[in-house]
Amino acid sequence: MTDHEQTGGRGAASVPNAHEGSVSEARLASMLDTAVDGIVVIDERGTILSFNKACETLFGYRAAELLGRNVKCIMPSRYADEHDGYLAHYRDTGERRIIGIGREVEGMHRDGTVMPVELSVGEARTPEGRQFIGIIRDLRARRATEERMRDLQAQLVHMARVSAIDEMGAALAHELNQPLTALMLYLDAVQRAAARDWQEGDLRGQALSNAVREAQPAAGIVQRMRGFLDRGDQRRRAVDLRVLLDEAVELTKMGRRSAGVMITRDDDPHLPRIEADPIQVQQVFVNLLRNAFDAVQGLERPEIAVATRREGRWVTVAVTDNGLGIASEAIGDLFKAFSSGKRKGMGLGLAISRSIAQSHGGDLTVDPGGDGRGARFELALPLGEPTEEDRADG
Repeated sequence: MTDHEQTGGRGAASVPNAHEGSVSEARLASMLDTAVDGIVVIDERGTILSFNKACETLFGYRAAELLGRNVKCIMPSRYADEHDGYLAHYRDTGERRIIGIGREVEGMHRDGTVMPVELSVGEARTPEGRQFIGIIRDLRARRATEERMRDLQAQLVHMARVSAIDEMGAALAHELNQPLTALMLYLDAVQRAAARDWQEGDLRGQALSNAVREAQPAAGIVQRMRGFLDRGDQRRRAVDLRVLLDEAVELTKMGRRSAGVMITRDDDPHLPRIEADPIQVQQVFVNLLRNAFDAVQGLERPEIAVATRREGRWVTVAVTDNGLGIASEAIGDLFKAFSSGKRKGMGLGLAISRSIAQSHGGDLTVDPGGDGRGARFELALPLGEPTEEDRADG
């Protein structure tokens, strides 16, 4: 082999293969365009060098329209006015303010709509100079979900307060009704006996008549209160219990010690819709899930199982934990108002939950577990009158 051939061989090995380069560029372009998140590449002056398809969808521009322009064009003014200064500050000092640190900012659509985005920025040194790669994730769907969850949580808190007042009102009406009824009977008996012995115009007889007259409206007020509370909430519609459960699980996880707790679902895929108040029923689910979360705290492998079933003309939802079960001495008062075994709370959760179940024509029952088994709460709700389809299936 000649010296020239040897030199030529070494030279060929050191020159990049044009075909390999084009393949690498094509592969990179394919990766950028198939990425779910938006990816934009800029140089150290802020000029856009690359703008992938997810960015086109997110911002409403075609890549060809933005290549060579300053990245400020996809920022609202309060970010755009400062961006060049940030780049200049980094070039001069090397001080990082966002590079390598993801944060939530705002982007601007072509139509002027400002939207929340999550931005992560990385830096690359290339033969053409420093370049910055921004990965942009649209946060609108997540924000909408969070807002919906906050609204739903607020509704549930409000419903819990209303239900607590209903529960207390029903308890007061029940407790007041008995002594008022007895009082009316005693006054009536005394009035009949006094009519034989007291003369007409006797002040004692007048006082007794006044007492009867005042007691009668009080008894009527209590009866009207009981009637009002017994009517229940009429805002019912066809609901999918599985959807309500999905939201209840997410709500229960928010702000609670849910890390490490495994939640398993076993849903009947053919579970029919039922007529129910979605807020009230979801409140029952949240109460049961919160109790289950509390029951498994401190366990090595905390687990909660949620199952839905159709059983004839009934739909059941069961929540089972793998805790220690419910102590036998607590079972008797479990569904009574103001009898909580917890240090915090008024003890209304299960009482309200059973009241809601019964107002829907169903019930809430418990298998207390123990001896190595956790507690199992089961909500049963009726399907209502059978439809023509149900009769045909039967």
